[in-house]
Amino acid sequence: MADKNNLVAVSRRALLRGAAGLGVATLAGQAFAQSAVDELINARSRGNWDDQFDSQGSRASAKVLSNTPILSPNNLPYVQQAITAYQQIVAAGGWPAIPQTSVQLRLGVIDPAVQVLRQRLVISGDLAQEAGMSSSFDTYVDGAVKRFQARHGLPMDGQLGEYTLKALNVPADVRLNQLNTNLVRLQSMSGDLGQRYVMVNIPAMYIEAVENDRVALRTNAVVGRIDRPTHVINSKIYEVILNPYWTAPRSIVEKDIVPLMRKDPTYLTRNNIRLFDGKGQEVAPETVDWNAPKAPNLMFRQDPGKINAMASTKINFHNPNNEYLHDTPQQGLFNKLMRFESSGCMRVQNVRDLTTWLLKDTPGWPRQEIERVISTRQNNVIKLSQEVPVYIVYITAWSTRDGVVQFRDDIYRRDGDQQLALQSNIGVEPVQGSIEDDNLPR
Repeated sequence: MADKNNLVAVSRRALLRGAAGLGVATLAGQAFAQSAVDELINARSRGNWDDQFDSQGSRASAKVLSNTPILSPNNLPYVQQAITAYQQIVAAGGWPAIPQTSVQLRLGVIDPAVQVLRQRLVISGDLAQEAGMSSSFDTYVDGAVKRFQARHGLPMDGQLGEYTLKALNVPADVRLNQLNTNLVRLQSMSGDLGQRYVMVNIPAMYIEAVENDRVALRTNAVVGRIDRPTHVINSKIYEVILNPYWTAPRSIVEKDIVPLMRKDPTYLTRNNIRLFDGKGQEVAPETVDWNAPKAPNLMFRQDPGKINAMASTKINFHNPNNEYLHDTPQQGLFNKLMRFESSGCMRVQNVRDLTTWLLKDTPGWPRQEIERVISTRQNNVIKLSQEVPVYIVYITAWSTRDGVVQFRDDIYRRDGDQQLALQSNIGVEPVQGSIEDDNLPR
């Protein structure tokens, strides 16, 4: 009898996995075909089959990133299709709001609110209709929530935390307006962008290196805070500096470095920061009166090295804002959900991968030579043999040929609706002791 029961359980799980495979949605609002499988799953006699938590199913979260660049002109028809689909959703009454509950909705929970969650996820195309309307937060709901989170740039943990719940409860008509707003932005970028280019999408906090209309490299970025936003611009990258110097702005000297020197006279030496006068002569820190009413009229320059504010690399492009791409000694920032931490410049995760890609057409700079030069800690300025276009854009909604509609938080409040700025308080307060982009070395 035990073997028979096990066989039934296995068959049920197999059936449910097959049903889930049939129900993968590729576009919000897509109609789901009814079948004999639907009837079987929804039959009263089936019991609580969807309460069987298959570990394999819970791991199967959909991957929504595409190899098609965000700025590809081939995406415009897919964005327009998404707009049509969302127009239909809005015309049909939109989707329901997920109610607040005393229980956190996650895998294994049974709660009436899960039925509303299922309905919401079915309408947006994240959950197959065949998964049914049970009150159980089963593996299909878990996978659907993870897919939704991936489409919205949220951690794929399958739980309805604060920001996932806020994103779920943005009304359909607001999302439709967001798509329309971003269609205009994408249309403005639909010309010839070049065979090779770099794109920084500020709201998505990531960078694409694009070649022949395919993403060759995608990596995370830290971008400007709300009160010090990264500027939208079309420009060209003209040089890479390995082991760059960092020169402290006058404001940082006055507000941060001088007070630190009063507390700890070894601060400059410990952080490899040297002083130079107007003639380029080095000045010893111990000869300076750090208690004087005004900060010394000297240049404060940090030597290259691991603790340098730009770490191993600085990537320059033409712009009037003194912004650039660079490495950082604070690699832990890339693990944060909201990476709006800088004063406008963009920190690049895996910057050496991007540097290698940028320099591949510049003779004499394979990856091995880049690594060797970085290891010397000697400043080295490399002019690109051919400048590479860079597009710093603000795109919060898009879709590609895979039919997955992507949304991001409107962190700079440019989409016209406060409901889209889910985390808009991030980074409003200036970071104490900050230099242009990274925390002042301690």
